[in-house]
Amino acid sequence: MKMVRTIQVVVNLIANTRTEKGMTVKCELDKGIYEKGIVVTDEELSKINIKRDKFHGERNYTISPNVI
Repeated sequence: MKMVRTIQVVVNLIANTRTEKGMTVKCELDKGIYEKGIVVTDEELSKINIKRDKFHGERNYTISPNVI
């Protein structure tokens, strides 16, 4: 097995993903710097319109806009 040498290689691997049914993936490297340790409260989390997939919903989900 070959080691991945750069983040760009990982981004390219993800971006070139295709399924048998034709699903494609868009991927780009976010070079932003973000504050660590931000805590999201249960109340804030409950306001997110998230639909978890039956298969590994902890990492397979869709977040949709909230309709006002």
